[in-house]
Amino acid sequence: MKKIALSVAALALTAGSALAADLPSRKAPPMLPPPPPPPPMWTGFYVGLNAGGTWANSSNTNLVSAPVTFNTNVGGAQAAGIASAAAGSAFIPTGSQGGFIGGGQFGYNWQFYNSFVLGFEADIQGIAGTSGSNASVVGAAPVPGIAPVTAVAVNTANASLDYLGTARGRLGWLFTPTLLLYGTGGLAYGGVTSNVATAQGFINQANVPGFFGGSNFSGTQVGWTAGGGVEWMFMPNWSAKVEYLYYDLGTVTQNFAYATVGAGNTPMLGNVVQATHRFNGNVVRAGLNYHFNWASAPVVAKY
Repeated sequence: MKKIALSVAALALTAGSALAADLPSRKAPPMLPPPPPPPPMWTGFYVGLNAGGTWANSSNTNLVSAPVTFNTNVGGAQAAGIASAAAGSAFIPTGSQGGFIGGGQFGYNWQFYNSFVLGFEADIQGIAGTSGSNASVVGAAPVPGIAPVTAVAVNTANASLDYLGTARGRLGWLFTPTLLLYGTGGLAYGGVTSNVATAQGFINQANVPGFFGGSNFSGTQVGWTAGGGVEWMFMPNWSAKVEYLYYDLGTVTQNFAYATVGAGNTPMLGNVVQATHRFNGNVVRAGLNYHFNWASAPVVAKY
């Protein structure tokens, strides 16, 4: 009986082990590393072209004239000087200095925290078809106390923006992995031209000859710019953008003087003139960029 009992116990243990081996395992599967983030497609250098339009906010050249009397012994010289200065002061509409703008740009982007892009961009554009042409304003003022003598002036001005460049920082947010919304601002510079002239005389005063003066300026003005835009990475390494910029290159100030003579060719009176024109305006343009994306491919962990 003892042998039979031991045989039954051994048989039960063997059957239990076999059944346990057939049961499904509850052991958790091995942990896999999370997939790496996608490479930063916006990081790297880029170059491109742009084209659009520009127009100015300030479209007047302002002339302020002050009288200078050289010979107070000449009758009516001071009164004539006052009238001459009044006729020579004017707001001259010199147009919008607007037209077609086109050029190129280069820059660098750094994509961080997946959805933010910090960068730098520099560009330069030429301007064609500007509407800043010569404009003239006729001024007249009666000479106080000497009727009917009248001072008459023809005041002429021209202002134009010849080229525009910027060097700006950019900060943007990725609305989608391929669509960047950004703001931008920094340095602006441009080639500007400003020419002013005035010619004067007196009606009903034959013994006082006409007189004239003027000033020409052509050079580079430096200021600031700010704006924003949207850029779309529509293909690997290629993006298109649309942006707006406001620029302010400051004010060009020109000073000049002119005089006339009285009887005996002695200096009688003249004017000291200050002409000012502010160069500021707007740019709307589209651009195409090629990106040298040197970001490395994601690294896959091996175990």
